[in-house]
Amino acid sequence: MPPQRKGAAARVSEDTEDLTRHPLQAILLADSFATKFRPITLERPKVLLPLVNVPMIDYTLAWLESAGVEEVFVFCCAHSKQVIEYLEKSEWISQPNFSVVTIESHNSVSAGDALRLIYERNVITGDFVLISGDTVSNMSLTQVIQEHKERRKKDSNAVMTMVIKQSKLSPITHQSRLGTDELFLAIDPQTKQLLFYEEKTDNLRGIIPLDNALLGDNPSICLHNDKQDCYIDICSQEVLSLFTDNFDYQHLRRHFVKGLLVDDIMGYKIFTHEIHSSYAARIDNYRSYDTISKDIIQRWTYPFVPDVMFSGNSATHLEREGMYRASEIEQSRSARIGPFTVIGKGTRIGNNSNISNSVIGKGCSIGSNVSITGSYIWDSVTIEDGCDIRHAIICDGVVIKSGAVLEPGVVLSFKVVIGQQFIVPSYSKVSLYQQPTVEDSDEELEYADNSSGTVDSSITCTMDTLNREMMSETPASQLGPGGVGHVWSICEGGHEEEWRHSVAPIPADKLAEATQSLEDDLEFLNLDGNALSTSGELKPGRNGTDSEDDDAEDSRDDSIYYEKEVEATFLRAVNENIKVPDVILEMNSLRLSYNMTSADCAGAIFYAMMKQALEIPHATAGELRKNAASIIDAWNNLLKFYSKEIDDQIEVIMKFEEMCLESVKEFSPHFSQILHILYDKDILEEDAILRWADEKKDAEESDKVFVKQSEKLIQWLREASEEED
Repeated sequence: MPPQRKGAAARVSEDTEDLTRHPLQAILLADSFATKFRPITLERPKVLLPLVNVPMIDYTLAWLESAGVEEVFVFCCAHSKQVIEYLEKSEWISQPNFSVVTIESHNSVSAGDALRLIYERNVITGDFVLISGDTVSNMSLTQVIQEHKERRKKDSNAVMTMVIKQSKLSPITHQSRLGTDELFLAIDPQTKQLLFYEEKTDNLRGIIPLDNALLGDNPSICLHNDKQDCYIDICSQEVLSLFTDNFDYQHLRRHFVKGLLVDDIMGYKIFTHEIHSSYAARIDNYRSYDTISKDIIQRWTYPFVPDVMFSGNSATHLEREGMYRASEIEQSRSARIGPFTVIGKGTRIGNNSNISNSVIGKGCSIGSNVSITGSYIWDSVTIEDGCDIRHAIICDGVVIKSGAVLEPGVVLSFKVVIGQQFIVPSYSKVSLYQQPTVEDSDEELEYADNSSGTVDSSITCTMDTLNREMMSETPASQLGPGGVGHVWSICEGGHEEEWRHSVAPIPADKLAEATQSLEDDLEFLNLDGNALSTSGELKPGRNGTDSEDDDAEDSRDDSIYYEKEVEATFLRAVNENIKVPDVILEMNSLRLSYNMTSADCAGAIFYAMMKQALEIPHATAGELRKNAASIIDAWNNLLKFYSKEIDDQIEVIMKFEEMCLESVKEFSPHFSQILHILYDKDILEEDAILRWADEKKDAEESDKVFVKQSEKLIQWLREASEEED
């Protein structure tokens, strides 16, 4: 489903029929019980971190409210006072027919502890939605809840329904676009019962450890490693009592889900519900933070997008090329704001500064000759003249002095100061806190107790009351002249974790290493014969029509996402004059992430090129054609790189046909001329054009429109070919 462009805030469509005699309830876990967002989460809870200038928890609450949930119990642990105070000052407290109640704990160290405490409070009266406060979705709950209730009527042991979604892995990194590891699921294709759940497997040998009894008891099993766990669960009340009865259950997936799947005594069952056109994703690490931010900006999460008011967020205005501006912005005329960028209220931007594919928060001061690419700048940040920032996260109150450089993957926590001309190395994490010696997730509790625990309306932490021992004086050499903060060291074996989960694109050398490793693995698998496809059913002679239909729909969704990413990358390359070899590196990373062919890449790049030609101002049809010729001339080496084979070139032609018929009809009268330009620039060979024409011979007349328009060119190529023969 393509992203919607405009519209007022609206509730996600729900049936008016009451789904249950009890109010629909939800448990929202406002604590991740993890350390992936350190050092930031030592000072602020993850659910209050800004996601495109709105706290994460607001996306979750806005979706729950729009989906018909009436009561939400927000479980708070680390930095609980900050979460409670934020909610008390927010609009959620006063929403009609939507109750938000906080439950506070000072000693819970896991999701299991949280659910046991909620069970003791006796507040859940029926089926409920279980979700964490770092989830973004716009799906309807009606169907999944109805499915869950229908199953419960037939089988009281059906205690949970998990929401899943198609998500192709990169064959190189074995990661999803959210930066999550490979997930293997075994599902009954008829009943959708979950039979096996494994987050990591032995990739080298392609082995999945399935129990013999599982294969014997189930006549048909579908194995998947192309699904994403959305971490949205519809649960029966028994789920809470199961956690209470089993104190070994700490983690929701590793302990509870896997525990029920191997328990053959009680017979409890978990089912799956797959969504297709809706959006659902959880922010698990910095890479998923980056991915979901881009999805919001590109409007996949509609109506939860920057220019639609929800939860009291500041109004922004959507402009061309996916650029959003809030009010009271001061921008120099020579400053350049690129595509897919959000600029927060009251921000000032100096002369000749260049910002693209980034989110800038409220009240920031950006000097002259500053370059910001693919970064997330939070509130009240000061960036002095001549700084270069690439793919970084910069928290509230940070000061970056003149001439400083942030290499890709840097994270600067609250109120850090980077000295003049200082270069912060890739993947560095800098904080006013010294690095903890213990990595327990409940350490945030210790720091929260040592702080005031309060937060003002903009969630800005006051550092004066923080633990002084953790904020000892910084050696000047660490962050340059005038620098303030501690550079955290990367633990042994943690370097791979950093580049895998960073907001920065995967480095070319790491991709090369991973590619070589994949080739070695494939060579081994070819010898061993144990290769496994991304999704296969362990039953001969099956009728896979439904599964094939679902796969086709999911593939279309992936293609749309991929084309939007390619378009955003190409626009940034145009706006920042990025060299073709560097663009190819980024395109290769995208191609691997989505598991696309070179033909897919060629078609998507050509589509982005033509969209850019259309965006350039033109008064006549002739000027539009000149725009297209200019873009093709400037970027022909990029398109050539992915159009080396005849099949790739035919894909470009077919993509152009599709554009002229559907999305960019303005080019329809110029099809043959632009086809000739592509031929003259050696992007298309004559064999590609002639094969395309030959394939259309038996097509319907409506499919021959552009072949007929190009008859002169086709005839000329045929005659030239005959003369050569």
